[in-house]
Amino acid sequence: MSTTPEDRFVVLAPGETRPTRVPLPSGFGVKVTTTDSEGRLVVLENRLDVDVPPHVHELMDEFVYVLEGEMEIDYRGATHRLTAGMCALLPHGVPHAMRNASQPPVRTLQISTPGGWDRFLEDLFAAGPAARTPEGTMDLAKVNALGEPYGMRYTPGTLALDRPEPPATTGA
Repeated sequence: MSTTPEDRFVVLAPGETRPTRVPLPSGFGVKVTTTDSEGRLVVLENRLDVDVPPHVHELMDEFVYVLEGEMEIDYRGATHRLTAGMCALLPHGVPHAMRNASQPPVRTLQISTPGGWDRFLEDLFAAGPAARTPEGTMDLAKVNALGEPYGMRYTPGTLALDRPEPPATTGA
């Protein structure tokens, strides 16, 4: 069955999210799915409760807009601090990392293009404990296998909580 642009019209109330294949943890809210946009983009509202270790998405550009709070982005050897109203474009193919820098945790709007980011999250959370080591940390090989169809990969050795100090801070 084909759809028309009118069939894909979406309006969400404050706090409302689109349904996902599996429940996503608190703090993740999908506003526009890959399906909604016919694969063109995904829009997420995220609360950054945990650091996002260095990773690269080979296919997707990622745009992050800070709604509330503060975050840091490590990009090409520099740390950029973003506050409410600031944004950053993280081009595909370039490793980067993100972390919360405020309490309560930063809340962001993330737009990724093309779509697929929501599907990667669904696959990751559907895997549950199977994507973790016996110690409870993320299993890099398993996470990267889940991310392969979406061009997502994490750098070896970066999923530990005891990461080295970030590079010198610069203005964003």
